[in-house]
Amino acid sequence: MKIAYQGEPGAFSEAAARLVNADALLIPCRSFEDVFDTVKGGPANYGVLPIENSIGGSIHRNFDLLLEHELPIVGEVEQPVVHHLLAFPQTTMEQVRRIYSHPQALAQCDRFLRSLTGVEVIATYDTAGSAKLVADQQMKDAAAIASLRAAEVFGLKALRSSIQDYEHNVTRFLVIGRRPLSDAAPDKTTIVFTLPNEPGVLFKALSVFALRGIDLTKLESRPIPRRKWEYLFYADLAAARDELPCGRALAHLAEFAPSLRILGSYPSYKPATPVPDTTEAGASSATSSSRTRA
Repeated sequence: MKIAYQGEPGAFSEAAARLVNADALLIPCRSFEDVFDTVKGGPANYGVLPIENSIGGSIHRNFDLLLEHELPIVGEVEQPVVHHLLAFPQTTMEQVRRIYSHPQALAQCDRFLRSLTGVEVIATYDTAGSAKLVADQQMKDAAAIASLRAAEVFGLKALRSSIQDYEHNVTRFLVIGRRPLSDAAPDKTTIVFTLPNEPGVLFKALSVFALRGIDLTKLESRPIPRRKWEYLFYADLAAARDELPCGRALAHLAEFAPSLRILGSYPSYKPATPVPDTTEAGASSATSSSRTRA
């Protein structure tokens, strides 16, 4: 299996691709558009795309690209994100005058960045790419916000760790591909639709799901290019498109929505559950750890 992702080795998208398949051959791409092209024309079978972060919100460009391309969503994964300030081993915090990273990472570390003085914050195309930039150009007065994996790849050290605004920082990634990712039964569907500009029409659209007991786990609006103040609505449904209630809801929506497209029906992400250690030693260790934390 070959999986395309945006960024350099050490990017969080690389880690997400490993969650899809730990043994896959990974193909780094410069841009999100390149991920789509690499999957559409080969050599990649699948691509991973960040779609929303629990702190920074949605990655709007990828909503637009899902509509522009015909590649369906075939899966999703959730990747915990821990940001570190990376620099050369000899660099001290007092020497840092520039910090590079992706705009999303900068937004997720806003409080830390605002606590600094005399430091220029510069947006780049990628977190790991920022670490690569600092390393390749031997910037002794600069740092990058990226993962510890990026530090290992590019020979940097962490000046500060866990600098994101909130401890629980997770990015949801979509998997796109030309064929199903697994044999698991779909239980989630992503759609995009438009609505006429009429009073109560959004309420009417959402009611087709509420009346059938279908949960909307996400609703996002995006402007329609070249059509001022008109919008596309993206929605995640907690149901498979082939389930009878979902099929009827979509048919009902299509009766008054000028356009409706299913972007994918796929298995929702289910993190692996750790197997508890039930041995006596394991129980003793857990008790000791609990007492230490207390």
